[in-house]
Amino acid sequence: MTGIHYLDARGPDGIRIYAIGDIHGHLDLLRDMHERIAGEIARDKPADWRIVHLGDLVDRGPDSAGVIGFLMAAVERDPRNIVLAGNHDVGFLDFLTEPDPAGLFACHGGRDTARSYGVDLHVDYASSLARGHRELAAAVPDGHQRFLRALPRSASFGDFFFCHAGIRPGVALDRQDPEDLIWIRNEFLRHPGLHPKVVVHGHTPQAEPEVLANRVNVDTGVFHSGVLTGLVIDGSEKRLMSVRMARLSGRLR
Repeated sequence: MTGIHYLDARGPDGIRIYAIGDIHGHLDLLRDMHERIAGEIARDKPADWRIVHLGDLVDRGPDSAGVIGFLMAAVERDPRNIVLAGNHDVGFLDFLTEPDPAGLFACHGGRDTARSYGVDLHVDYASSLARGHRELAAAVPDGHQRFLRALPRSASFGDFFFCHAGIRPGVALDRQDPEDLIWIRNEFLRHPGLHPKVVVHGHTPQAEPEVLANRVNVDTGVFHSGVLTGLVIDGSEKRLMSVRMARLSGRLR
């Protein structure tokens, strides 16, 4: 199987692509990133553009509800804003359907998401879990749930394939397991060969963005680093961009 090397990869002619890594409830940084992108678009006047959000909108950060609302409005205002599903977004929906005290949402940042909807979630006892689940299910607007349920798991532009976690090597892009697209790690991260397209992903936090021959990881662990990272693709030109919190405060998760 032939593949594309990052250095040779090109975006689609006439379309500038912005791909933003895991947001995890950091509405302030998402707004800052969109403001910076809007400034670049106004300045450079590309013929067309897309903003691809690589999933994990929720959990671990202070305003997951605000992030969802912001992106809903952005998509409604201009469908060139594209939002993909991450495993935390799916885990949130799973919890709303059937609360699991040992599940992703309950154990990895879901309390922060619940708090953004005004619910203090405790999962230590069955009674408190049931009560918190009822309160959260009532607090999350139906529109937020519909938005999350409708999120696609991948997008493709030019020589680049975008998803939350990665792909299973050796499997055609149009035959990837949807669960792999939001969950895969080792088989994908350790694969040395080229893929049919360069994969742009998040899911696995790194201190710095990873730019490799076969993939680009823009998850810089915003929930502990305070840095939200994106990749900009404009024809053959590629560059990284980031926005940072002015000051980290509170307990790091």
